[in-house]
Amino acid sequence: MLWLGLALLSALSWATADFLTKRWFSGLSAWEMAVLRLLWSLPFLWPLVAFAPPSPIKEGFWEAIFGLLPVEVAATLLYMEAIRSSPLSLTLPFLSFTPLFLVLTGFLILGELPTHWGAGGIILVVMGGYVLNAGGGLLRPVRAVASERGSWMMLVAALLYAWTSAMGKLAIGRSDPFLFAPLYVTLLALALGLPLLMRGGGRRLLERPLKGLCVGATLAAMFASHYVAITMAEAAYVISVKRTSPLFGVLYGGLLLGEGHLGKRLGGTALMVAGVMAIGLLG
Repeated sequence: MLWLGLALLSALSWATADFLTKRWFSGLSAWEMAVLRLLWSLPFLWPLVAFAPPSPIKEGFWEAIFGLLPVEVAATLLYMEAIRSSPLSLTLPFLSFTPLFLVLTGFLILGELPTHWGAGGIILVVMGGYVLNAGGGLLRPVRAVASERGSWMMLVAALLYAWTSAMGKLAIGRSDPFLFAPLYVTLLALALGLPLLMRGGGRRLLERPLKGLCVGATLAAMFASHYVAITMAEAAYVISVKRTSPLFGVLYGGLLLGEGHLGKRLGGTALMVAGVMAIGLLG
């Protein structure tokens, strides 16, 4: 059951990183925010290499990395463009479908299949995430797929993240989570950061180092807990629990940022909590 606590810690850390990023760096572009978070997480991730066993890299590791990294970059760019070009209420609900897609990719890549209770829990988490993020009517995001560019882009991003989650577990299995975390995040930061620097951007990423370090610490906690948890349980289970991060985000928004609609989101919250319980206790 340790994996469940780590997956919940990953969800909380992700929501905390989102909250701090929004509070301190909302003046940056979405691309700059993505690179900033990765960049400032590295000072906290690289010391983890000391906990990795000697010679942890096994055959097939680099093949898995290079099958993973381009898809991760594509998913990140689609995600950023989706939230930039369309309302969040029409895009974020589709991100909740990643655990559902991961049932398929987890089987194809890892040979994993959830139990009946686990599958039911995944469906509840997906439904809860959709309800939690949808605004202006539950079917509004679905109707927008044909007309809203950001809606279908987020749906494609959710599918790509299902691929990267399964491939990430495969790569971790051929190395060690304490080596994989700093190495992979560094490669991802370079892949996203170099184009930004070539376009003359990135100067603002180092302007507020203490706040950057706070964001980086929470994101590093997310990565570390996620990569350890995914070695202990089915990838679809871990990602389902991790997708409860909007629950913590709603609490941060309502209690600390003065955002409303807490009561209206209780239905989605209840579905996600029920799903986590089904996965953690019965799956």
